Amino acid sequence: MTIPISEALRYLGIRDPDPDTLARVKAQARALEDRVTPRYTYRICPIERHEKGWLLKEADILLPGRLAGKMMASCHLAALLLCTLGAQFDAMLRAAQARDMAAAVMLDACGSAYVEAGCDSAQREIAARFPDLYLTDRFSPGYGDLPLALQGDWLRALNGEKRLGVCETKAHVLIPAKSVTAVLGLSSQPQPAILRGCGVCALKGQCAYRERGLFYDS
Repeated sequence: MTIPISEALRYLGIRDPDPDTLARVKAQARALEDRVTPRYTYRICPIERHEKGWLLKEADILLPGRLAGKMMASCHLAALLLCTLGAQFDAMLRAAQARDMAAAVMLDACGSAYVEAGCDSAQREIAARFPDLYLTDRFSPGYGDLPLALQGDWLRALNGEKRLGVCETKAHVLIPAKSVTAVLGLSSQPQPAILRGCGVCALKGQCAYRERGLFYDS
C-alpha cells in the first residue's frame, strides 16, 4: 500500500510544491511506508429504517440525520469500518517533532493520507466480497450531521480496542491519532450520487482548507 502524495500535499495546503518540498514530502512518505502498514477491520450488518434514522440492529447502532438518510435510502446492508496506523505512527511523529517540526508536519500529512488509503483498501475488499451489490461512498462520525459521539459505538461493535488497539477520549477523539471510523451502504441499486467533499461537510463555512482555495468537491 502506498501513500498518495497528492493527498498528502492537500492536507499540507500545498497546490504547487517546489521541487525541494515535494522531495521532502516523498521522503517522509517512504519512511512511513517502510515502518507502518494501515490495519483495518470491518463488519457487515443488515440495516433497516427506523423512526429516528437507520438502525444497524446487530451492532446496536442508530445512524440519525439527513446525510445518513440520503446515503442509506436504498441500502439493505451497511459496512462498519475501522482503520488505524497504530501507536507506531504516533511514536514516529513524536520523534520527528523533537528533531524537525517541518518534517513532522509533512509526516503528519502523509499519515492522514495513508490511513485514508487504508480505508480505500478496505472498501475495495468489501466491494470484491459483494460483486453484485453497489456501494455508497463512506462517511464518518463527525462528517455532515452524523454525530461524533458515535465513535464509541463503532469501537464497541468492532471490538476495536482489542483487535486494533484503538480507543477514544471523553471528547470522542480516537487514539492512536491516525485512526478512522466510517460506514458505507450496500444496495442492489446503482448509487449515482457520491456524497463526499466540501458540499456536505458541516465545517464548510469555517474550513481552513477552503480559505486557502483547496476545495474538495469530487
